[in-house]
This record gives sequence, C-alpha cells and structure tokens, in this order.
Amino acid sequence: MSDSHSHSPMFDYQPALPISNGKTFMWLFLSTEIMFFAALIGTFIVLRFGAVAWPSTHDVHLAEIWGATNTFILICSSVTIVLALEAAKKDNASSAKGWMLLTFLLGSVFLGIKAYEYQAKFSHGIYPQQPHSQIYEKADIYYAQAVRMRLSTLKTELESTTDRTEDQNEQIEVIDDIALRLVDPAEKAMRENPDSPAGRVLLLKLADEIYPRASIHENHANAGHAATPDSRFTLVSTSAEGDTGHLAGFNDKHPWLKLPIMIPGGNMWASTYFLLTGFHALHVIIGLIAFVVLLGMTLNRTSAGVIENVGLYWHFVDLVWIFLFPLLYLF
Repeated sequence: MSDSHSHSPMFDYQPALPISNGKTFMWLFLSTEIMFFAALIGTFIVLRFGAVAWPSTHDVHLAEIWGATNTFILICSSVTIVLALEAAKKDNASSAKGWMLLTFLLGSVFLGIKAYEYQAKFSHGIYPQQPHSQIYEKADIYYAQAVRMRLSTLKTELESTTDRTEDQNEQIEVIDDIALRLVDPAEKAMRENPDSPAGRVLLLKLADEIYPRASIHENHANAGHAATPDSRFTLVSTSAEGDTGHLAGFNDKHPWLKLPIMIPGGNMWASTYFLLTGFHALHVIIGLIAFVVLLGMTLNRTSAGVIENVGLYWHFVDLVWIFLFPLLYLF
C-alpha cells in the first residue's frame, strides 16, 4: 500500500498566471487604455449624432484618401512587427531588426501624413478652440462684426507703414473691396430690418466668398443648379483634398487676410477631431520610441518577449485607428 503511494504522480502547480510578468502588466495597461479610448469614442458618437449641425469632411479639408492610406499603413506595420517577432524566435537577429526598422518607418509615415492633414486645417484657420480658431458657427451680425474688425486691423497696420509698397497698396484695395461690396451691405440690411431675410442672405454671401464650403456647392451642383464651379471662385488643388481640388475663397486667394470663417458645427468638430487624433498620435509616438529602443538591442531569441509586449501595444494602437477612421472620415 505504501509502495503504491510512493509511486503516485507528482504535480507542479503554477503559483501565478501561466504568462510572464511583462505580458501580464502589458495586458493590465492595455485594459486601462481600452477604457480610456472607449470613453473618448463613446463621447464622440454622442456628440456627433446629437449635434444640430455637423460639417462634412470636405468642409473641414478632411480627405478620405489620406485616412484610408494611413489605415493601410498601420495594418502593414502590424504585419511587419509580427514578422520581427517570428524572426527573433528563430534567433535571426538581423532579419528581426530589418522588420523592426520597417515597422518604425511605417509608423513615421503615418505621423507624416497626419501632420500634413493637420497643416491643411491650420492653414485654413481650423483650430480646436478660440482665440486661435477662426470658426464661427453661423453667419450673423457677430460674424460680420468679426470680419470688419479683422479688416480694420489689417488696414490700420498697412496704412501706418511710412513707405508702402505696391503689394501693400493692393492689399488695401482688397480690404476696401470686401468691406464696401460685402460687409457694408450686409450690416446695413441687418440694421434697417433685422427680421428681413435679405440681410441674412447677404451675410451668407459674405461667409461663402471668404470660405466657400464644399458641401454647399456640391449640393447645389447635384440639384442641377450649376454644372461648373461658381465663377466667383477658382479651383485649387494644394490642400488635403487630393487631385480633385477645392474652391478657393478670399482666404485662399489672399492668405494674409485670415478672415473669420463660417462652418456650422465647426468648433465642436475641431475639438473632437484634434482630441481623438491627437491622443492617438501621442500613442503612435510612444510606440516609435519603443521601436528605437528595440533597434538598439540584439533582437534574438532572448528578446522575443520584449518584442511581443511592444507588439501587443502596437496592435492596440492600430486597432484604435481602425475605429477612428470610419467615425472621423466616413460619417
């Protein structure tokens, strides 16, 4: 009896989770990140679909092609970091470092495209919040007043110059033309008859000539009212609109003006867009820093665990963008 007990099988019990401490902490960290981005995305959905007005993507110079390109780039980077892990497990350090370098480059390209998109917003006065933002939600008397104040400030600065150049004289002529042809009639109509639709039409005309919104002109053309762009505007293709270009108002023709622009729902859009993409870009930067650290190591079998943990983080960053892309670019 005792002999049978002495030969009974022995079991080894794992005193903790059957994964490494590093991976355990990474999953705990990612769980907090999931809750963080879930709150941000959930708030965006509530604000987006509960807003009275929301700009179209082209109204705020957001091009779907760049969002789709960045999505493809991040998906490819998820593949390359997996290949780096597999090469490290096979003790092929040089191959692992090559794949890691490619992952780093893809992440850098993503940030470069995002910086290009940001510049397209900044160059048109689209910022998260005032006083930097030039966005007004509606074309009313306050908008006309802001335009007049900007024109008056510019004219005062130009006229205070002792030796004015020909370009400065032309700038004064542009300012006077906008004030006399657009601002004065709109303000006069609103003063004489505030309830008349004529004043509001003139204010909308003022806003449209300063910053023509793509959605308005596209809908106008689709309704059969116009087959070609409005003759008041020129077509430019230097922004994030891609090859199709966009209509250029006064702010595009004369970048020094920097007049207030009218985009219904624009301030809320800018706040949510820059918040979501800004936090995501920050996580991308952290991932790139981790890649730089890994590139300074020998990526053999012993470092496979570190590569796997960094890869988990990078996969999470990619997954977040896959949610952000349709929400920000397609709806």
